[in-house]
Amino acid sequence: MAKFAVTPSNVAQREAWVGGTFPEVERVRPGVWSIPVPIPINPLRYVLVYALELKSDGVVIIDAGWNTDEAYDALVAGLGVAGYAITDVKGVLVTHIHPDHYGLAGRVRENSGAWIALHPADARLVRERYDEEAIDSLAERERALLVRCGVPALTLDELAGASMMIRHMVSMAKPDRLIEDGDDLDLPGWDLRAIWTPGHSPGHLCFVSPGRKVLFSGDHVLAKITPIVAVHPQSGPNPLADYLDSLAAVRKLEVDEVLPAHEFRFLELTERVDAVLAHHDDRLAEIERVVGELGGAACWEVATRLTWSRPWETIPPFMRRSANNETLAHLVWLAAKGRVVREAGEPDLWRVP
Repeated sequence: MAKFAVTPSNVAQREAWVGGTFPEVERVRPGVWSIPVPIPINPLRYVLVYALELKSDGVVIIDAGWNTDEAYDALVAGLGVAGYAITDVKGVLVTHIHPDHYGLAGRVRENSGAWIALHPADARLVRERYDEEAIDSLAERERALLVRCGVPALTLDELAGASMMIRHMVSMAKPDRLIEDGDDLDLPGWDLRAIWTPGHSPGHLCFVSPGRKVLFSGDHVLAKITPIVAVHPQSGPNPLADYLDSLAAVRKLEVDEVLPAHEFRFLELTERVDAVLAHHDDRLAEIERVVGELGGAACWEVATRLTWSRPWETIPPFMRRSANNETLAHLVWLAAKGRVVREAGEPDLWRVP
């Protein structure tokens, strides 16, 4: 396959992100369209859905967006700009089951007959995460985790129930296909291969096209921000270790451009991965220092002492819970390396040995 000449074509997307505006639907290279789909009440503002033109007929999309009328209308309109209708969607490749990626997949399938594909590790989580009959169990497990993190009683209920408010933005849909690490996807006109990149979610997938030299990175590698990697009831036991290993899995890929699910596309994969690794090194050192200064503290107390993008008091409940659980992921990683120790209890206490 002939190499597509890469130019600084991300200027419009970058300017939209920096300026706080909404990017346009773009043909980012032959056979690939970028469709921004709005995310309600979220600083990320939009998810970038990619439509891959098939040699036979129609398109396959990577991710779908939240299950809101506004998001669905934006997806339909974006497909229209590319010359397609929703009925032309043959499949939905879901990078992971967070609502801004998986939420609309069921609605797309209902209106097009498209198949939905997930990694098995995320497919196993769908029912407990989004089924009305199973969700109470997940909420109880989240509450128990927050108790062990030392979350104050007055804020416990608010934090434990924060994620329940967005369940209605997901159309419950079991996948039709399961994608394993290394699978070559049967998409006419494409040489797309799946790369399992757990960390942000247990079943996160990236997709690489060696011939076109592009990486669809989902939330795994983004241009400016770092994805949340957190311990929670549906995470692996050491998700940060998984994530750092997953970064190594994509670092040396020979690609000309990275097409992420948020912000804007970019060219420098290796440099960006190295920057994310450096960020986590700094974060681990900061957490180890704070634990040492406190001389034995619960995860919540450690989280309140860390450097965040805004003052702790101004962070909304849902993001405070994420911050706590992300701090816990770093503590678990440090404990696995022997740099901190955990004294089990309610709450667990962390110390530098």
